[in-house]
Amino acid sequence: MKLKQTESLLGEKSSPKIDYDVAIVGAGPVGLATALGLRQRGIENIIVLDQTKVFRKVGQVIDLLPNGLKALKYIDAKAYENITATIDQPNNSPQVSQKTETEKKQASPEWHVINVDGQKIRSIPLGYDEYFQKYGEGRVSIPWYELQTQLRQLLPVERVKANHHCFNVVNEPEFQCVRADFVSNQKVETNSYAHWDDQQEKNESSSVNSSQFPESEITSIRAKLLLGMDGINSRVRQVIYKNTPDSGYSKPEYCGVGAIGSGGMLQVAEALSKEIKERFLHSSSRIVTIKNHQIPDSDVPSIILFSFQPCQFGYLLYGAFPLESLLEKSGEELIDIAVEELKKADFPEIIQQLVALSDPDQIIQRPYYIHHATASTPDQPKWNIGRVVLAGDAAHGMPPFIAQGANQGLEDAAAIATLVAEINKQNKWDDITAIEAAFSKYEALRRPFVTYIQQQTLIGRPFSSDEKLQKHHQVVFSRNIEEVMQTLF
Repeated sequence: MKLKQTESLLGEKSSPKIDYDVAIVGAGPVGLATALGLRQRGIENIIVLDQTKVFRKVGQVIDLLPNGLKALKYIDAKAYENITATIDQPNNSPQVSQKTETEKKQASPEWHVINVDGQKIRSIPLGYDEYFQKYGEGRVSIPWYELQTQLRQLLPVERVKANHHCFNVVNEPEFQCVRADFVSNQKVETNSYAHWDDQQEKNESSSVNSSQFPESEITSIRAKLLLGMDGINSRVRQVIYKNTPDSGYSKPEYCGVGAIGSGGMLQVAEALSKEIKERFLHSSSRIVTIKNHQIPDSDVPSIILFSFQPCQFGYLLYGAFPLESLLEKSGEELIDIAVEELKKADFPEIIQQLVALSDPDQIIQRPYYIHHATASTPDQPKWNIGRVVLAGDAAHGMPPFIAQGANQGLEDAAAIATLVAEINKQNKWDDITAIEAAFSKYEALRRPFVTYIQQQTLIGRPFSSDEKLQKHHQVVFSRNIEEVMQTLF
């Protein structure tokens, strides 16, 4: 396919036009939240570009926890109001203090962690109120696409553009800007690092009418700053690390834990359903995590089991699977691997039976990847080079085991919006020293905390005691985000 080039690439001018103050690569929740934060702070000349041909329903349900909601409220109060308005339980609003007697008697939803004998180890609340009362902010579960849509609709339509796949980023100190080159109308590749089902993404991609995009084009834009917020498989990260000492960190690495699960709900016999529910699913929860508590200091293997309809179950089995045991395996092979893992860990026969009943055509596998916030080398891979900075999963992507990926990304967005607003306030757009100092402050603030979050993600799920769990929640959820942002100055 022949590529057409714009004038900006055919011949450079002595003083090229700088198109934007800030260009954001990646129109996920973190990139969009950052754009909203910048606009709230008086920076209008921005653009958000994403490689997807059209915005479509991909992604899974994510949890916005107290720290993420606090960050979102700090970024843009309207965005916060819109997201919290999506809560299914209307009385889970901090403004509502009165409940009916019926509502008071209803048990709040919980996620139980239980052992293989069906005994409850601990319960994790899933409602808004419990979190709000303890930490000053609640908990919202929302589909990734709905979150993206809610944020995108708060931006002018011309400020968010799909069908722009970034393939090159160049700092241009002689022009006091950064140039980013994009190719449009290309097939969107399946993201092998995504947490959602690859088949879902393939199906959504195939539904796009390719005839609307007849010929590929290369375009380029220039901006004072470029923010790489394009996910764990970040193209911006790959480009700026290329041919540098950090080139080995350009791609995420397998974290050592993967999952095998049912791509849909399994229909089982009534007798098996009754036995599983009586032993493992308690009345106040339709979702549980089962682990063998006799395996010390380990949370794998463990299985998330859920049931929302009679005789129907779904599951996700976490294990320390070698990467090669997950990739390019048939459905039958994955079922055998999962059943064998359960047998080795002495999981009950009824759980093994359930997994063995899986439809091979619906079985899924998910290796989990990470960009370590702190590497094992003395010199850490920087999150910024010149006028380019990484944030969210592009900087520190991690597995979803404690639901902090999006929340940490929103904290990044709050910090970057704060620092870029200060650059604008002091009119330091042409001062590369001030820009690099600002991004160094961002990294100094965020890297240690994200390192802690990643450690808890990899070794502390779901924490070994109620005491440790509550301590962790206090550390993460109780912080005052506004006060944290003040430490940047």
